[in-house]
Amino acid sequence: MTTSAAPYQSRTVPRASFSKLLGPALLFSGVAIGTSHLVQSTRAGAVYGLGLVGVILLANLLKYPAFRFGVDYGHATGRSILAGYRHLGRWAVVLFALAILPITPIIHGAVSAATAGVFIAVTGIEAQTPVVGAILLLVVAGLLYRGGYEWLDKINRVLLSFLVISTVIATALVLPRVAWPTLTDFSWMVDPVAVLFVIALAGFMPNPLEVSVSQSLWTARVERNLRGGEQGEKQFGAGGSRIADARLAFASSYGLTAILAVCFCIMGAGDMRPGGIVPESSAPAFAAQVIDLYRVVLGDSAAILASIAALSVMLTTLLGGVDIGCRIAASAFQHISDRTEIAAFDRYYRRVIPIVVLLDIAVLFTLMSDFTALMDLATSLAFLAAPVIAVLNHLSVIGKTMPEHARPGAAISALNIVAVVTISGLSAAFFILR
Repeated sequence: MTTSAAPYQSRTVPRASFSKLLGPALLFSGVAIGTSHLVQSTRAGAVYGLGLVGVILLANLLKYPAFRFGVDYGHATGRSILAGYRHLGRWAVVLFALAILPITPIIHGAVSAATAGVFIAVTGIEAQTPVVGAILLLVVAGLLYRGGYEWLDKINRVLLSFLVISTVIATALVLPRVAWPTLTDFSWMVDPVAVLFVIALAGFMPNPLEVSVSQSLWTARVERNLRGGEQGEKQFGAGGSRIADARLAFASSYGLTAILAVCFCIMGAGDMRPGGIVPESSAPAFAAQVIDLYRVVLGDSAAILASIAALSVMLTTLLGGVDIGCRIAASAFQHISDRTEIAAFDRYYRRVIPIVVLLDIAVLFTLMSDFTALMDLATSLAFLAAPVIAVLNHLSVIGKTMPEHARPGAAISALNIVAVVTISGLSAAFFILR
């Protein structure tokens, strides 16, 4: 069984160390600014104007504690938060695996379809979405298998910076065309179809909650490096960074992610909605619509650069998403079998990569008849699993494996409880409306 980690030495974190702590946080943003932003937020603005801005902000607020708990656990213990699940009992890890692993290929299929759509729209090649998506997935598998994700993490910051700047500028320029009265239009609340879309929107906003597991793994890796390298949990003790700095790094990136989600909603409301543009159901056609948002507002030259950045971020989203799925599967198998050493995780991780990617490709070739339907299915399933993950994360960070100093305060614990109740209620509404 797991044991508590030794407390660290409280000290001021050097700027270089804080920059390293930003790595996992920016990876979170890089994964988020893809399907939930480029696709779902833009659709929300195009169809409902600013009516769903409140939903976007609320989803970000309610999901924050569960994601933050992943950061806290990884920082304080140097391990996956699934170690906390295992301390509750093997049943907790098995429950998580049953809730997440079956829907992982569907989520990856939706993300790869969106990425393929952007790729086709940007390059202008004539190819079917499943074929392009499958090729991209195979490339991703090769990069992850060879350890290419560490390298891509470095350029993610540059690509993310460019997309952030271009998106903020484009949003500012469309503000005069936004119908601001739609901000208080809540007529969608009595429309069953709209409520189902809201559930789908919240499912990936800003990320599915299972990303908290990979967030704990990413954070643990950085923290182990700061404390003297990957020596395993027995050597995980003194030194390292302050948990307050890890939380600040994540909160900063998380806030940026929420702001950009609103920006994409405003772009959809200010450009697509006034022109009566209906979001396309095919991935390439919808991607072309999104890219056209930049072209209309920024002009052809800037739009080309923004399109390249959007494609790069989508590729990062796909790479990060597949990495997340493989890490979750590897960590789940590791803790179910009680093989908690780092070397065991690495072996499991390399073994599950080809399995996960082959299942992703199978989804692409069987469920791609309607891109928006696939996207809504993936995001809705992610939403339904969210209450389970939020509860297990909460129990993990207040459990015995969590050092006393790193346990959550009353306010964020209360917010997580509110989130569990709210998401559970919406999940019940999903089954009733379906």
